[in-house]
Parts: sequence; C-alpha cells; structure tokens
Amino acid sequence: MTKIIKEMLPPDVRVAKDAQDLLVECCVEFINLISSESNEICSKEEKRTIAPEHVLRALEILGFGEYIGEVQAAYEQHRFETLDSPKAGGRWGHKEPVPGGMTEEEAIAAQQRMFAEARARMNSGGGVSASSVQQSGSDLD
Repeated sequence: MTKIIKEMLPPDVRVAKDAQDLLVECCVEFINLISSESNEICSKEEKRTIAPEHVLRALEILGFGEYIGEVQAAYEQHRFETLDSPKAGGRWGHKEPVPGGMTEEEAIAAQQRMFAEARARMNSGGGVSASSVQQSGSDLD
C-alpha cells in the first residue's frame, strides 16, 4: 500500500503512518466484504470454487457496480499476461516463457518472493532485508 500511495500522490505530499494503517485496514475490510458476498453467491449456486462471475455479481449486489468495468478489464489483462486460456494449453502444462521472458515456474517463484517481501514489510512496518525475503521465499517452496 505504501508504494501505491507514493505513486498516486504528488512527491511533496506525505501520508502519516496512522493514515496508511487506516487505508490498509479499509482495503482488508473491502476484500473481506467482497469475498464473503462472493462466497455466498457461490454457495447458493452450489459451486465449490468462487469464479470471477461471483466476484462481479458481489460488487453489483454490494453497490460497487461502478467498479465492474475496471475489474473486468484488470481480469482480462491478467488472463492475457498469464496466458490462462484453454487455447494456450492452460496454466498447468505451460512451460513456454510468459511475457517478460520468464518461464511459468520462474514467474511463480518471483511472485512468491514478492508476496514474502510484502508480508515482511507489512509485519515490520515498512523495512525489509534481503535475507528475510530470501528466507520467507524459501519457506514457500
């Protein structure tokens, strides 16, 4: 969140730590709200996996319909970037380089490292060492 805040605001604007913490809490609550509603929709349809359609429907039901266009665009971009389509052989058997020149395994490892780094930053309040990221990343293997 800190990175997003810095990218969104002019360079001369600073945000207090308490305000950053509040933003993080709001994001967590928003995600929990959407997740819960999506899960209810999924359960009513007697499905076991929450699908993108359930999330879109949850946004509409909860009054966040104005976000649906952007969410659909982000989802389509994600699908394009990860080549997660039946025509591309799906994500399970895909060994070709994905956009960016990485194999799928390298991309997953990089993603796990980024998640570990974000977790470490969140837990420590911002600072993270390379060794803690490496340690956290190796725990995920």
